[in-house]
Amino acid sequence: MDFFKNIPVPVLTVLLLMLSNIFMTFAWYGHLRYKGLALPVVILTSWGIAFFEYLLQVPANRLGYGHFSAAELKTLQEIISLTVFMLFSTLWLGEGLRWNHILGFALIVLAAWVIFKKW
Repeated sequence: MDFFKNIPVPVLTVLLLMLSNIFMTFAWYGHLRYKGLALPVVILTSWGIAFFEYLLQVPANRLGYGHFSAAELKTLQEIISLTVFMLFSTLWLGEGLRWNHILGFALIVLAAWVIFKKW
């Protein structure tokens, strides 16, 4: 565990949030590729995947809080979540990104800038 002590808090927080969002995106949306699976199977599988998301998300928030405010942590999580989702929907679900998706994402990034700016 000494290895993690050498990683700056913001870097480790973002890394854990990225990994947790990958798990959660698969828990929430991964099953859309398998429409033939029974709903109870999908729900139980999603819960199982979400467990690993929590193993990463909770430590990320606990570690990052203090360096980041709660609002900043939530903003980081949302930006990371949307980034992961854009990649996921393109690569896993085969959906294209349209101009309005990209514009909407850019507006959310602008909102993040407003939140993180020291006024």
